Amino acid sequence: MDTIQVIVYLVLWAIVCSFLLVGVRVTSGKELNTFRNDGSDLSAFGLRATRALGNNLENLALAVGIMLVAVVTEKTAITDGLAAIFLYCRVGQTIVHLISTSVPMVLLRATLFSVQLILLVYWGLKLVG
Repeated sequence: MDTIQVIVYLVLWAIVCSFLLVGVRVTSGKELNTFRNDGSDLSAFGLRATRALGNNLENLALAVGIMLVAVVTEKTAITDGLAAIFLYCRVGQTIVHLISTSVPMVLLRATLFSVQLILLVYWGLKLVG
């Protein structure tokens, strides 16, 4: 999987998470125009789905920014090799977030997020170096 494919998959994953949250809201029994944007008025799963979507959107700019620099500068050899790992960590982090907020799961989620950050820093340094 190359860098451009991963960029597209990251955006598609955020869209999937958006649809998941819409599904949670539609099936919650609440009026559709009464939701709090932070998800605090939803079930525990709804709250996690809200935060998982927010987390995906918050971090999308970081990943896409670095990866697009690689594409534009024709240096995708720097990102291509680990881009799929980045994507798998992003998807894994979201799934873990949706499953549970127990301490072991939060530690797993933090580990997956840390791998993503380390990859972004590594790529960024290689791109400017």
